[in-house]
Amino acid sequence: MAITQRKPHPEFDQAMRDIADYVHDYRISGTRAWEAAHYCLIDSLGCAFEARAYPGCNNLIGPLVPGTVVPNGARVPATPWQLDPVEAAFSTSTLIRWLDYNDAFYGETVIHPSDCLGALLAVADWQSRVRVSQRKSPLVINDVLDAMIRAYEVMGCLALANGFTTRMGIDHVVLIKIGAAALATKLLGGSHAEILNAISNAWIDGQPLALFRRGPDAGARKSWAAGDAAARGVWLALMAMRGEMGYPSALSAKTWGFYDVMNRGKPFQFQRQYANHVIENVQYKISYPAGIHAQSAAEAAITLHPSVAHRLDDIRQVEIRTHRYALSILNRSGPLKNFAERDHCLQYIGAIGLIFGRLVATDYEDAVAADPRIDALRARTVLQEHAPYTRGFYDADQRANTNAIRVTFRDGSHSERVEVKYPVGHPQRRKEGISLLQQKFTANVARVFADKRRREIIELCNDRARLSATPVNEFLDLLAGC
Repeated sequence: MAITQRKPHPEFDQAMRDIADYVHDYRISGTRAWEAAHYCLIDSLGCAFEARAYPGCNNLIGPLVPGTVVPNGARVPATPWQLDPVEAAFSTSTLIRWLDYNDAFYGETVIHPSDCLGALLAVADWQSRVRVSQRKSPLVINDVLDAMIRAYEVMGCLALANGFTTRMGIDHVVLIKIGAAALATKLLGGSHAEILNAISNAWIDGQPLALFRRGPDAGARKSWAAGDAAARGVWLALMAMRGEMGYPSALSAKTWGFYDVMNRGKPFQFQRQYANHVIENVQYKISYPAGIHAQSAAEAAITLHPSVAHRLDDIRQVEIRTHRYALSILNRSGPLKNFAERDHCLQYIGAIGLIFGRLVATDYEDAVAADPRIDALRARTVLQEHAPYTRGFYDADQRANTNAIRVTFRDGSHSERVEVKYPVGHPQRRKEGISLLQQKFTANVARVFADKRRREIIELCNDRARLSATPVNEFLDLLAGC
């Protein structure tokens, strides 16, 4: 009887092996990454607390089947729910992402790395509760910070030189799924091989189109797409831990692999090796809930407010100079049908700043958008690409995100041109930004928790050493809400 010769099992694609090597083996050193992870954690939780005030968000989160009881379930911050880790990942990441107020990082693709935090917290909390029930030691917050540093790095290094949205047409949350799958597997105690299996399955998933964020049908899905990706990453990690096989050529296979299907046959490009760079250089959204490329425009408009607010009817033109990337995603004309279109419209954000001298999340709601002055000013707003701003945006040494606004009046006079090169959350403004970030967190804690609990949370979160050593389950219990 003839024996059929099997082809040798191929090695996993190098790009996947590099991720698994980093996630499983890399030793994080220095203090900057740990400090940044701490600030990213508290800022993300603050974003989740603020989102609890929005019915559209609350309608999506929580158990799919009301009344479900999950033994040792993972808590969802600022809610009463304990869910299985997949549903908890969805709810937590959706809360963090809802108002477009969490951190960002960009190169060819713009990502919001803390979108994956729901997956990391859910898995770490569930694992901790299971361990405690078995009289074992729980995971501590330092384990979550470690996972955050690695997840940010994986997602950010992939985003730097690869246009997932601009060239492939798929939404950036594909990278959230990759990061969540890899680090959820690690938090579950997975081996190097199991991490490879999880991320290979994540690459061969059907990937979400960017239509709901970029296209004519932009809508609320952009606020829960991150939760969907985080939850899927956890699900794939759990499958890998059950022994589900991986796919070694998920990226490079001819015809059927990710490169051929999604990237015109081109392999991924990388600007740097995996280390600690991304979390150390993340951009926080501190002052304004808006797309990262609109942060400096909002600041410029609010700076101009005192000199133009009393002359709104006299304005002939509002000129916004911006960079190419912002122009491609934030330029919207005509009616803006919903919250999702308004918070990604540079003209709308500029008008709010000029008229009211502020930009808060409720400014995207229908009640504010009905003010006729907003659309009247939008109609007189002109966006222009300014080549130096585009060069500064793509320059790896700058990563500027510049906008400038000048108002021209009917009599020919004009305001000064207010230029903001780096938003307050940019690494170039770190010293200024961190104190404001802490104020933002304190205000967001007060939105949800009564005085005694509020003080406990703030005192713990301001003590990095004590927070790092706190069991994850105890921390999530402290954050439970109603």
